Amino acid sequence: MNRSELCSRLAKECHLSMDEATTVVDEFFNSIAEELVNGSRVEIRGLCSWQLKQYEGYNGRNPNTGDTIAIEPKRLPFFKVGKELVDALNEELLPKLLAEKA
Repeated sequence: MNRSELCSRLAKECHLSMDEATTVVDEFFNSIAEELVNGSRVEIRGLCSWQLKQYEGYNGRNPNTGDTIAIEPKRLPFFKVGKELVDALNEELLPKLLAEKA
């Protein structure tokens, strides 16, 4: 599912206009991004969480030339799946996988 499909589904399920649904989706993702920029952890209990991880700088190597290059320190978002989502996926998928093997 991509962003436009998410907006369409939200508009249909919640009886919103496409513009309203797009605004809701944009605000949702912008809020997550804003909290991460501020260094906060974002958790949607049961579904997932995001947090920033700080990576130190290091010396890397250009694979084409073999030259050593300095890699700057960086912050990257880390995504973690919630337990309820994992359980739901496995409960739904496990019987299907077992049926296919039989």
